[in-house]
Amino acid sequence: MKSSNALVRSSQSFNQLFPVWAIGLGALGFYFPQTFTPMAPGISWMLSLIMFTMGLTLAPEDFKRVLREPKAIGVGVVLQFTVMPLAALLAAKTFGLDQALTTGMVLVGATAGGTASNVICWLAGGRVALSVSMTLTSTILSVVLTPLLTWLLLKSSVDINIAGMFLSIAKIVVAPIALGVVVHSLLKQWINRLEPLLASTAVIIIALIIAIVVALNAGRLSSVGGWVLAAVVLHNALGLTAGYGLARALKFDQATSRTIAIEVGMQNSGLAVALAQQFFTAAAALPGALFSVWHNVSGSLLASWWRRKG
Repeated sequence: MKSSNALVRSSQSFNQLFPVWAIGLGALGFYFPQTFTPMAPGISWMLSLIMFTMGLTLAPEDFKRVLREPKAIGVGVVLQFTVMPLAALLAAKTFGLDQALTTGMVLVGATAGGTASNVICWLAGGRVALSVSMTLTSTILSVVLTPLLTWLLLKSSVDINIAGMFLSIAKIVVAPIALGVVVHSLLKQWINRLEPLLASTAVIIIALIIAIVVALNAGRLSSVGGWVLAAVVLHNALGLTAGYGLARALKFDQATSRTIAIEVGMQNSGLAVALAQQFFTAAAALPGALFSVWHNVSGSLLASWWRRKG
């Protein structure tokens, strides 16, 4: 039992250092691109594995909880799929990004809340159960809304395979999560003990995806990387600020407002990377890779500040 508890604590410490692993693997991708570029065809499979690990942590109670707090979840999801795609387009235009990078920004903005948001919510003193419910709801809705929003915002400048994106998200996201939920119901006690290790698996895979995308764009990073990062920082800041400000304006309590802010500001950027790779270009995947790093850095800093405030 002691060794098991030590393993759990080690996994939790490892997970909290996600920004370090992401930056480290990204640097390796930049300096040794030939090591990572052959892995590019596996990005969709890697993301499916992440979604499967998410499903392993979900129980029927998580689905029932969605029905108990429709107002908070509804507000968060509406903000998720309005503020974030529009903020992405605004950030791209503000920094004059080209069409491929703008496409990548919009893909990030149109995806669901990121799975790492649940950890950041816990660190910030938010409501973890609500965070899980919001992530679950936005993830399910993303099957339809991500391709639809991408088409609505980019149809005048880019050909969008909306049906292909719909099917791809169903395969990458919905099927693995459903399988994970089934396995959880069969092996609940065993999986509950391994939950921190499952999160560590997701951390490693996301960091590896970042390394692959950075490797694919190593030649462009020196010329456009700074502008893309600036757009990503602005995008994330707009999401966090709008989420918190609007939640407070609607009279939600502090903990709920923090939860909504984190859910709105943190995206499933791994899905944006996978869709960019499959339907657009390697350059379109770059905003998603940088967002994966930055939203964990900003989320961790914000959580630490909120914790100190109490």
